[in-house]
Amino acid sequence: MDVTYAIEPAPDRGPGEGNEDFVVAGPSWVLVLDGATAPAGVDSGCVHDVRWLVRHLAAGLAKSLALQSESLADALAGAIGMTCDAHGGTCDLGNPSSPSSTVSAVRLRGDDLEYLVLADSPVLLEVGGEVRAIVDDRLDRLPSRSPAAVRDSRNQPGGFWAASTAPEAAYQAVRGSVPAADVRIGAVLTDGASRYVERFGLTDWTGLLGLLEREGPGELISRVRKAENTIERERGKRHDDATAAVMRMS
Repeated sequence: MDVTYAIEPAPDRGPGEGNEDFVVAGPSWVLVLDGATAPAGVDSGCVHDVRWLVRHLAAGLAKSLALQSESLADALAGAIGMTCDAHGGTCDLGNPSSPSSTVSAVRLRGDDLEYLVLADSPVLLEVGGEVRAIVDDRLDRLPSRSPAAVRDSRNQPGGFWAASTAPEAAYQAVRGSVPAADVRIGAVLTDGASRYVERFGLTDWTGLLGLLEREGPGELISRVRKAENTIERERGKRHDDATAAVMRMS
C-alpha cells in the first residue's frame, strides 16, 4: 500500500487554534481523524482541547494498527479507553459535551482490506473497477443539528456515534472488508475534503477518486477552498480543516 496525503487547517482559524484533523499512515494502513470543534460557550467538562483528544486517540490506534494484533474495532475501543485513562483524573468524562472525533481507518491484513468509519469521515474504495463510498451518515439524519440536539444524541442509540469517552462507540462504526486483490485505489477523507461532493456537489464519488488519482490530494483541497469562497452556503461553517489520504495498492 502506497499512501500520499494532504492536510490543511481551515484558513479562518485564529492564531494558536491549530488543526483539529490528524492523519497517520504505516506500510499497510492509514487512519484519519477529525475533531469536533466545540461550540462557543459550551462547557465540555474537560481541561483539554479537541486537538489533545485527537492526538491521543491517533497515537493509541496507530500503535495497535502497527502491531496488527486486534480487529479495527477492538483497536479503536482500546485507544478510546487509553485516552479516557489519560484524562479521567482531571476531567468530567460523563459530560456529554466532552471532546470527540471522527475516526476512519483502512488496513491491509492478509488477503483482505479492512475498513472502519465512525462519524462523517468517509472511505472510498475502487473495488473491481467500481467506486464504493463507505459513509456513516447518522449525524446528518438527526432531526436537528442544534448544539443541544447534537450533544444529547452523541453516543446514544438512535443518535450518532463518535470517539469520545465511550469505548463501545467503536463497535457502532461502519465496518467491513473486501478482497485486497480487487482494490486498485482508495481514499480516506475528512468532511472538510469530502464536502467537494457532499456539500458542493461538484462531482460524484467516482469523479472525486479520479481527481485524487490524477491531481493528488493537495489539488482536491485547493478546489474545496475555491468552492468555499465562491459557493453560497446553505448551513454550517464556510471553512473547515481538510484532510485527504490516497491509497494505491501494489
